[in-house]
Amino acid sequence: MSGLRLAKKDRVTRLAVGGPQKSELEIDGRLIQLSNLDRILYPETGFTKRDLIDYYAGVAPVLLPHLEGRPLSMHRFPEGVDEEGFWEKQCPAHRPDWVATASIKSRSSSRGKVEYCLVNDLPTLIWVANLACVELHVSLAAARRRKTPDFMVFDLDPGEGSDILDCAEIALLIHDTLKGQQLECEAKVSGSKGIQVYVPLNSRARYERTGNFAHSLARAFEEELPDLVVSNMRRELRKGKVLIDWSQNSEHKTTVAVYSMRAKPEPTVSFPVRRERLERALDRCDPESLRFKPEWVLKNISGGEDPFAPVLHKSQKLPR
Repeated sequence: MSGLRLAKKDRVTRLAVGGPQKSELEIDGRLIQLSNLDRILYPETGFTKRDLIDYYAGVAPVLLPHLEGRPLSMHRFPEGVDEEGFWEKQCPAHRPDWVATASIKSRSSSRGKVEYCLVNDLPTLIWVANLACVELHVSLAAARRRKTPDFMVFDLDPGEGSDILDCAEIALLIHDTLKGQQLECEAKVSGSKGIQVYVPLNSRARYERTGNFAHSLARAFEEELPDLVVSNMRRELRKGKVLIDWSQNSEHKTTVAVYSMRAKPEPTVSFPVRRERLERALDRCDPESLRFKPEWVLKNISGGEDPFAPVLHKSQKLPR
């Protein structure tokens, strides 16, 4: 393994890679072929595939629980984020035999099903990162129980003339509304323009229920705050408003995973945000405080604690 090593510090695994463009890495007995390590994926900053692999290795202890057992949609950028990337749901045929998969029925596939990758361990995560998969998008439900999402999500997307601070304001209002119905929630920035509010359920609720609940709440906000909120996807209705995208609560959709990087001109990360940070950003009119770079994330999860863990473990039921 010329120039390659796995270094461990506390509970966070970091991957240090060096040497030639093509290298082999062995993790837990799994041999991974790494290639084009010095290829620049973010031209504005010089961030390389080597850096991408290092980042995903570093956040693996907190990221993997949010990926395990969930069908993965890969957003790949082998030529860099300034070039057109592509989506890949079908797990590549050239995958190692130790990469777990899940066969899911799909009307859009000529084969009638899609064989999704399951990122259940560190070797698979590193293998996926080596495919220049910048963004990791996963289902709200585990592959083994496709009809029952583990959480409900409100995807807050600012229209033209709005920004992430407007999303922060709506996220806080959603938090207060849900609290009034004895429901707790967790928020994360998408790593792009908006914020996503997750309601942990882990109680075998079905998509019909979560979708209807989310749609009803989005419409109620639209009626109460017509100058701030829209629940209709039509772009011409969204100017100066925040779209509460309730439609993410669907069996056939995936949402960017927490701690996933995003394919923006500069590398950013989808990262958890507490209520206090949202309030502070609003008080200071500081949208930059809701923008997280990978190097900052690696430093601030060094203790291995996952602030987004409640979405995986807390059990709640939607009120009737």
